Amino acid sequence: MTVKTQLNYQVYNWEGQISGSADLNLKVSQDSGMYLVHRALVKQSNQKRQGSANTKTRSEVRGGGRKPWRQKGTGRARAGSIRSPLWRGGGVIFGPKPRSFAKKMNKKERQLALRTALNNKSVNTLIVENFNSHFQQPKTKMFMEAIQRWNLDLSKKVLVVVDGKDPNVYLSVRNLHNVEIISADTLNIMALLAAHKIIITVDALSKIQEVYNG
Repeated sequence: MTVKTQLNYQVYNWEGQISGSADLNLKVSQDSGMYLVHRALVKQSNQKRQGSANTKTRSEVRGGGRKPWRQKGTGRARAGSIRSPLWRGGGVIFGPKPRSFAKKMNKKERQLALRTALNNKSVNTLIVENFNSHFQQPKTKMFMEAIQRWNLDLSKKVLVVVDGKDPNVYLSVRNLHNVEIISADTLNIMALLAAHKIIITVDALSKIQEVYNG
C-alpha cells in the first residue's frame, strides 16, 4: 500500500545562495519498501551481465568419432571417444552455456523502488537552479567551483540529475572522478544508491514528479 508524502527543499542558485523553495510529492510504500529497492538493484545488476560464457560438450568438441581402442582385451579401461570429459582436450560436463540473467519486475514496482530511494536520500539531496546557460563552452573548473559553493565534497560520490543532457555541461562534468551526470528520464536505482550526495535541477525535479509518480 502506498501513501503520499511531500518533500520540501530549498533551491540554491549558481552562486550558492538560497533563491526559493521546491516541493516533491511522492507516493511511497507504507512500510519501508526496501525489499523493492533490493529487487530493483538486483535486476539492474543482472542486466549488466552478458551471459555469453560458453563451453563445449563432448558432442561439440571436434574429433573423437573413432573408438580409441577395442572394447575388451587390452587391459585398459574401456573408452569410446578421445573427447570424453575425462580426457585432456575433451568436452566439459556441466560448463556454462549462453543464458540471460534478466529478472522480471513490473513497471509500477520499479517506479515505487525509485521513489523509495529518492525519499530515503532526501536528506542528502540538493536542489539547484538550471545552470545550462552558464556553460557556453565545456569548462570543468567552473563546475568544480560551483560544487564548492554548494558545500559539497568531491571526495565522495556526487550524482547530478539534469532535465536533458546539454553537451557543454556533460563535457564539463565527465572528467570529474566522483561525479556522474544523468538525465531525469534515465534515473536508475544503482546511481541513486551509490551517490553520497544528489544534485537535482529544478526542471529535472519537475520531470521526476511527472515521470515516476504514476
